[in-house]
Amino acid sequence: MNKLKNKTSGILVYSDYKKKSYRILYWVMFAILLIISLIFIFPIIWLFFSSFKSPKELYQVPFSLLPKKFDFAKIKNVWTSLQLGRYFLNSLMVVIGATIASIVFNGILAYTISIRKPAGHKIIWGLIMGSLMIPPILSMGPLFNNIVKLGFINSYIPLMLVFGANPFYFVLFKTYFDTLPISLIEAAKLDGCNDFQVFTKIVMPLSRPIVSVVAIFTINAAWCDFLLPYLVLRDDVKQTIMVKIFLLQSSMGTSMQFGPDTLLIVLMLSIIPPVILFFIFQKQIMNITMGAGLKE
Repeated sequence: MNKLKNKTSGILVYSDYKKKSYRILYWVMFAILLIISLIFIFPIIWLFFSSFKSPKELYQVPFSLLPKKFDFAKIKNVWTSLQLGRYFLNSLMVVIGATIASIVFNGILAYTISIRKPAGHKIIWGLIMGSLMIPPILSMGPLFNNIVKLGFINSYIPLMLVFGANPFYFVLFKTYFDTLPISLIEAAKLDGCNDFQVFTKIVMPLSRPIVSVVAIFTINAAWCDFLLPYLVLRDDVKQTIMVKIFLLQSSMGTSMQFGPDTLLIVLMLSIIPPVILFFIFQKQIMNITMGAGLKE
């Protein structure tokens, strides 16, 4: 309880913990949250252990969480035989391009609407907010039709650019830019900075927390994206890891080479990058959800 001495906000503050009833409430809440956390984490734990099992072990009764042995050579064989490195590299290329497009294009638009405020900016803001009401799947048909007309089939370009026109990321940028000290921007303009210099040298450096969060969201979304890559990427050598997982699952019933244990290994490997990303940048995610930002 000594760690809670500086706690002055929230449902319970430090003075409340001096009462026995509140201490009991604290540990009950802690136990409930721990159980919920275990419920969410259990599928990942099950996937990790099941990836080491043989097909016979997967279907054995009674159920056993732990495999009979941890054969890491099995993971290496699956990685080599399926050439997973190529699909991971394809996904990485898409992720890098999507992250750059997301930060640059959404950031520029948010800067224009939030700081420049041109004529009609309120109308544009209203239209973008209205687009949040439209289910993304409804835009998939027109989007794919434009991709075909532009000749972008088997190209990573549309998979990257689609994240540069994301209303959610735009709203994150715009909301954060609204909190920036306008005096710094005015001072930069008085010093002779143009809009590009203000955006790159003043606004973006001050907006590192939101840039980090948008980058994290984009990386996770681009890595897990399936439908658009499945429609656009026709050549096997260009497919992403998520498309490969779907095709592997589809062929599992007709191919004796791939069993459910192989699919589980590929699934386990595919979730490693997002998990690592979260643990590295979880501080930035928590900060932005708590409303961290600069205010004048």
